[in-house]
Amino acid sequence: MEVREIRELAERFSPGQIEQCIGKQLETGANVCLRSESTEKVVNELAKAQFIRKLIDQGISLPDALRELARRMRELQKEK
Repeated sequence: MEVREIRELAERFSPGQIEQCIGKQLETGANVCLRSESTEKVVNELAKAQFIRKLIDQGISLPDALRELARRMRELQKEK
């Protein structure tokens, strides 16, 4: 998924709505936020959008929220 799509999800849905979509995806394999091939991919992308949306709700700008997500992802990759 591209950053543009994550940004659109973060702008369109609240963290609570994204959480519901994640739960629905895990329960039924489908949700209204994002349609994709695999549950793993959908949950991964929705979690990224939820993280960004929470930062935006805290007053952080979208570009800064995206940078923070990228920083945390790089940190996790280093730990492997």
